[in-house]
Amino acid sequence: QVQLVESGGGLVQAGGSLRLSCAASGRTFSTYAMGWFRQAPGKEREFVAAISWSGGSTYYADSVKGRFTISRDNAKKLVYLQMNSLKPEDTAVYCCAAETAVLRPRDQGEYDYWGQGTQVTVSS
Repeated sequence: QVQLVESGGGLVQAGGSLRLSCAASGRTFSTYAMGWFRQAPGKEREFVAAISWSGGSTYYADSVKGRFTISRDNAKKLVYLQMNSLKPEDTAVYCCAAETAVLRPRDQGEYDYWGQGTQVTVSS
């Protein structure tokens, strides 16, 4: 089992950058695939990015490709989401998720473990 805690959210102007972190507990973190999802007010939760257990494979939503970068440090049990060129439409609560065997990394139903989320607000 793994517990997840996100941090790094905040208020930023359009065009700015933020780096989100997801800290994990548990001895087997390096065996988990990790994902970032977001939920804006009045909208359903959507996929943002995912990374394989080794970090060798990454996946992005079309809306963030080229602007966001997901990475992980298995020794520190951390997953990062570097967000550049932020837009007002990126405003949402961002959650990280974990699962040991993920066949469809963009599918939130694949993930059993979720953090509480961190708020990202981008002003225009």
